[in-house]
Amino acid sequence: MAASAGLGAARTAKIRQTGEELWKTRTEKINAELFTLTYGSLVAQLIKDYEDYSEVNKQLEKMGYNIGIRLIEDFLARSGISKCGDFRDTADVISKIGFKIFLGISPTIANWSQDNKEFSLIFDENPLAEFVELPEDALAELSYSNILCGVLRGALEMVQLQVECAFVSDVLRGDEITEMRVKLIKLLDEEVPAGED
Repeated sequence: MAASAGLGAARTAKIRQTGEELWKTRTEKINAELFTLTYGSLVAQLIKDYEDYSEVNKQLEKMGYNIGIRLIEDFLARSGISKCGDFRDTADVISKIGFKIFLGISPTIANWSQDNKEFSLIFDENPLAEFVELPEDALAELSYSNILCGVLRGALEMVQLQVECAFVSDVLRGDEITEMRVKLIKLLDEEVPAGED
Protein backbone atom coordinates (compact mmCIF):
# COMPACT_ATOMS: atom_id res chain seq x y z
CA MET A 1 0.00 0.00 0.00
CA ALA A 2 2.85 2.41 0.85
CA ALA A 3 4.55 1.63 -2.46
CA SER A 4 1.28 2.35 -4.27
CA ALA A 5 0.94 5.71 -2.50
CA GLY A 6 4.54 6.53 -3.42
CA LEU A 7 3.87 5.78 -7.10
CA GLY A 8 0.74 7.97 -6.99
CA ALA A 9 2.69 10.85 -5.46
CA ALA A 10 5.44 10.46 -8.06
CA ARG A 11 2.89 10.47 -10.90
CA THR A 12 1.22 13.57 -9.43
CA ALA A 13 4.59 15.36 -9.20
CA LYS A 14 5.38 14.45 -12.82
CA ILE A 15 1.96 15.71 -13.94
CA ARG A 16 2.50 18.99 -12.04
CA GLN A 17 5.96 19.39 -13.62
CA THR A 18 4.52 18.73 -17.10
CA GLY A 19 1.87 21.40 -16.54
CA GLU A 20 4.45 23.95 -15.37
CA GLU A 21 6.73 23.22 -18.33
CA LEU A 22 3.90 23.50 -20.86
CA TRP A 23 2.76 26.79 -19.31
CA LYS A 24 6.27 28.25 -19.50
CA THR A 25 7.33 27.00 -22.94
CA ARG A 26 4.42 26.02 -25.17
CA THR A 27 1.57 28.33 -24.26
CA GLU A 28 0.88 31.56 -26.05
CA LYS A 29 -0.13 34.11 -23.41
CA ILE A 30 -2.82 36.75 -23.80
CA ASN A 31 -3.53 39.78 -21.67
CA ALA A 32 -5.43 38.48 -18.62
CA GLU A 33 -7.39 41.71 -18.17
CA LEU A 34 -8.54 41.68 -21.79
CA PHE A 35 -9.59 38.05 -21.43
CA THR A 36 -11.50 38.75 -18.20
CA LEU A 37 -13.25 41.81 -19.58
CA THR A 38 -14.17 40.03 -22.82
CA TYR A 39 -15.70 37.14 -20.88
CA GLY A 40 -17.55 39.62 -18.66
CA SER A 41 -18.98 41.33 -21.74
CA LEU A 42 -20.14 37.96 -23.07
CA VAL A 43 -21.95 37.15 -19.81
CA ALA A 44 -23.49 40.64 -19.66
CA GLN A 45 -24.80 40.27 -23.22
CA LEU A 46 -26.29 36.85 -22.43
CA ILE A 47 -28.05 38.34 -19.39
CA LYS A 48 -29.43 41.12 -21.57
CA ASP A 49 -30.54 38.68 -24.31
CA TYR A 50 -32.16 36.01 -22.10
CA GLU A 51 -33.23 37.99 -19.02
CA ASP A 52 -33.22 34.68 -17.10
CA TYR A 53 -30.18 33.54 -15.11
CA SER A 54 -30.93 29.83 -15.39
CA GLU A 55 -31.03 30.19 -19.18
CA VAL A 56 -27.76 32.14 -19.10
CA ASN A 57 -26.22 29.25 -17.09
CA LYS A 58 -27.42 26.79 -19.76
CA GLN A 59 -26.01 28.92 -22.58
CA LEU A 60 -22.62 29.30 -20.84
CA GLU A 61 -22.46 25.53 -20.27
CA LYS A 62 -23.41 24.88 -23.91
CA MET A 63 -20.73 27.29 -25.16
CA GLY A 64 -18.18 25.65 -22.89
CA TYR A 65 -19.16 22.19 -24.11
CA ASN A 66 -18.59 23.25 -27.73
CA ILE A 67 -15.22 24.72 -26.77
CA GLY A 68 -14.26 21.59 -24.83
CA ILE A 69 -14.94 19.16 -27.69
CA ARG A 70 -12.48 21.14 -29.82
CA LEU A 71 -9.98 22.07 -27.12
CA ILE A 72 -9.21 18.46 -26.20
CA GLU A 73 -7.33 17.89 -29.46
CA ASP A 74 -5.07 20.87 -28.78
CA PHE A 75 -4.58 19.70 -25.20
CA LEU A 76 -3.62 16.16 -26.22
CA ALA A 77 -1.28 17.40 -28.96
CA ARG A 78 0.52 19.85 -26.65
CA SER A 79 0.68 17.72 -23.53
CA GLY A 80 1.56 14.34 -25.03
CA ILE A 81 -0.47 12.74 -22.24
CA SER A 82 -1.37 9.09 -22.72
CA LYS A 83 -4.58 7.52 -21.47
CA CYS A 84 -5.14 8.03 -17.76
CA GLY A 85 -5.16 4.93 -15.59
CA ASP A 86 -8.19 5.91 -13.53
CA PHE A 87 -10.42 8.86 -12.61
CA ARG A 88 -7.90 10.05 -10.00
CA ASP A 89 -5.26 10.35 -12.75
CA THR A 90 -7.82 12.21 -14.86
CA ALA A 91 -8.43 14.67 -12.00
CA ASP A 92 -4.68 15.29 -11.66
CA VAL A 93 -4.29 15.91 -15.38
CA ILE A 94 -7.28 18.29 -15.44
CA SER A 95 -6.03 20.26 -12.45
CA LYS A 96 -2.29 20.34 -13.01
CA ILE A 97 -2.04 20.38 -16.80
CA GLY A 98 -5.38 21.33 -18.37
CA PHE A 99 -6.16 24.35 -16.22
CA LYS A 100 -2.47 25.32 -16.17
CA ILE A 101 -2.15 25.32 -19.98
CA PHE A 102 -5.33 27.23 -20.72
CA LEU A 103 -5.85 29.49 -17.68
CA GLY A 104 -2.49 29.52 -15.91
CA ILE A 105 -3.97 28.14 -12.67
CA SER A 106 -3.95 24.78 -10.87
CA PRO A 107 -7.07 24.24 -8.76
CA THR A 108 -6.74 21.94 -5.75
CA ILE A 109 -8.35 18.50 -5.91
CA ALA A 110 -10.38 17.66 -2.79
CA ASN A 111 -13.40 15.85 -1.38
CA TRP A 112 -13.18 12.53 -3.19
CA SER A 113 -16.26 10.34 -2.88
CA GLN A 114 -15.88 6.85 -1.38
CA ASP A 115 -16.19 5.23 -4.82
CA ASN A 116 -13.61 7.61 -6.41
CA LYS A 117 -16.14 8.77 -9.01
CA GLU A 118 -16.62 12.30 -7.73
CA PHE A 119 -14.25 15.07 -6.63
CA SER A 120 -14.06 18.81 -6.17
CA LEU A 121 -11.81 21.37 -7.78
CA ILE A 122 -11.13 24.22 -5.36
CA PHE A 123 -10.14 27.46 -7.10
CA ASP A 124 -7.84 29.74 -5.11
CA GLU A 125 -8.10 32.09 -8.04
CA ASN A 126 -10.45 32.27 -11.01
CA PRO A 127 -9.25 34.41 -13.92
CA LEU A 128 -12.80 34.63 -15.28
CA ALA A 129 -14.05 36.27 -12.09
CA GLU A 130 -11.42 38.98 -11.55
CA PHE A 131 -12.88 42.50 -11.41
CA VAL A 132 -16.40 41.00 -11.20
CA GLU A 133 -19.17 41.90 -8.80
CA LEU A 134 -22.51 40.25 -9.37
CA PRO A 135 -25.73 42.24 -9.03
CA GLU A 136 -27.85 41.31 -5.98
CA ASP A 137 -30.55 39.63 -8.07
CA ALA A 138 -27.95 37.34 -9.70
CA LEU A 139 -26.37 36.01 -6.50
CA ALA A 140 -28.79 33.12 -6.00
CA GLU A 141 -29.00 31.85 -9.57
CA LEU A 142 -26.16 32.94 -11.87
CA SER A 143 -23.23 30.54 -12.16
CA TYR A 144 -20.86 33.12 -13.64
CA SER A 145 -18.05 30.73 -14.59
CA ASN A 146 -20.35 27.96 -15.83
CA ILE A 147 -18.51 27.92 -19.16
CA LEU A 148 -15.74 25.99 -17.36
CA CYS A 149 -18.19 23.20 -16.48
CA GLY A 150 -19.12 22.91 -20.14
CA VAL A 151 -15.47 22.86 -21.25
CA LEU A 152 -14.73 19.96 -18.90
CA ARG A 153 -17.85 18.05 -19.90
CA GLY A 154 -17.11 18.46 -23.63
CA ALA A 155 -13.41 17.62 -23.38
CA LEU A 156 -13.94 14.57 -21.19
CA GLU A 157 -16.71 13.27 -23.41
CA MET A 158 -14.25 13.24 -26.31
CA VAL A 159 -12.02 10.88 -24.28
CA GLN A 160 -14.95 8.59 -23.45
CA LEU A 161 -15.84 9.95 -19.99
CA GLN A 162 -19.36 11.20 -19.37
CA VAL A 163 -19.33 13.61 -16.45
CA GLU A 164 -21.53 16.14 -14.71
CA CYS A 165 -19.94 19.37 -13.51
CA ALA A 166 -21.39 22.16 -11.41
CA PHE A 167 -20.20 24.98 -9.20
CA VAL A 168 -21.40 24.27 -5.68
CA SER A 169 -19.93 27.44 -4.20
CA ASP A 170 -18.48 30.66 -5.57
CA VAL A 171 -16.78 33.63 -3.91
CA LEU A 172 -18.75 35.86 -6.29
CA ARG A 173 -21.91 34.71 -4.48
CA GLY A 174 -20.40 35.40 -1.07
CA ASP A 175 -19.16 31.87 -0.37
CA GLU A 176 -15.78 31.34 1.27
CA ILE A 177 -14.40 29.29 -1.64
CA THR A 178 -15.06 28.62 -5.29
CA GLU A 179 -15.69 24.89 -5.71
CA MET A 180 -16.60 22.91 -8.81
CA ARG A 181 -17.91 19.39 -8.33
CA VAL A 182 -17.04 16.83 -11.04
CA LYS A 183 -18.89 13.51 -11.11
CA LEU A 184 -18.14 10.55 -13.38
CA ILE A 185 -21.44 9.24 -14.76
CA LYS A 186 -20.10 6.46 -16.96
CA LEU A 187 -17.36 5.37 -19.32
CA LEU A 188 -18.54 5.74 -22.90
CA ASP A 189 -18.02 3.06 -25.53
CA GLU A 190 -15.78 4.10 -28.36
CA GLU A 191 -17.96 4.37 -31.41
CA VAL A 192 -16.60 3.69 -34.85
CA PRO A 193 -17.84 6.33 -37.31
CA ALA A 194 -20.35 5.03 -39.87
CA GLY A 195 -18.65 3.44 -42.83
CA GLU A 196 -15.32 2.86 -41.03
CA ASP A 197 -15.89 -0.61 -39.59
